[in-house]
Amino acid sequence: MQWSIEQYLTHLGTFGLVLVRISTLMAIAPLFGTFEVPPRVRALLMLAMCLLIVPLQAGRVTHPPDSLAGFLVLAGGEALIGITLGLGIRILFSSMQVAGQIISQMSGLQLADVFSPGFSTSMPLFSHLLLGVTTAMFLLIGGHRRVMEALLDTFVWMPAGEGRFSQSAVEATTSLLAQSFELGVRAAAPAMVALLLSTLILGLISRTLPQLNVMALGFGINSVVVLIALGLSLGGACWIFQDQLEPTLETVLAALKAQ
Repeated sequence: MQWSIEQYLTHLGTFGLVLVRISTLMAIAPLFGTFEVPPRVRALLMLAMCLLIVPLQAGRVTHPPDSLAGFLVLAGGEALIGITLGLGIRILFSSMQVAGQIISQMSGLQLADVFSPGFSTSMPLFSHLLLGVTTAMFLLIGGHRRVMEALLDTFVWMPAGEGRFSQSAVEATTSLLAQSFELGVRAAAPAMVALLLSTLILGLISRTLPQLNVMALGFGINSVVVLIALGLSLGGACWIFQDQLEPTLETVLAALKAQ
């Protein structure tokens, strides 16, 4: 009887550790942790994945929690794994938000902000457009399946209860932030160049024809220019986002393996 109770507690602790790793990822990662997804759907998805993973992890837990304090310590390590993986994907998506903000500020349309449930903040309309298109691209190329695959890979070389804080995870996050800003600038570069040329041309026109109200004409012209430039470069922004997905996951997984 005593053996059965100990085995039951061990399996329960393993279930809790696996659930913490999965739930932290889904709470932070875009598409999984957005408010558009009903909480019941997320809870059912978490439980379904736990039921699939726990039987494979039951015999691999080398240090099962023997107390509540021990479980909380191990759960903290599991949460760090899920947070690191989810944060890496969120940083990648934030590059499109940066691109939209750059375009909005240069075109003078930064006042047209709309609340984004996914990021819990107000963002320009161009950021919403870029995020919507890249989210569709993320689904089309199977990015959500690749994230789940990366999560399952962590259980192969890091069983439940083995997660811990690592300096390499902090370094990887810093590197991803720099790459995200670079990606945002690359996505916004065509519109930035078009707006710069438009501003230079308007400046030449104002010197040639001072009687024209360039300030009144500039806003409308910049709006048309940015819409045309964004429409022509939207496919390129999706392309560079697609190319960056796999390196982002590899960077995060390499940092986790270094623990």
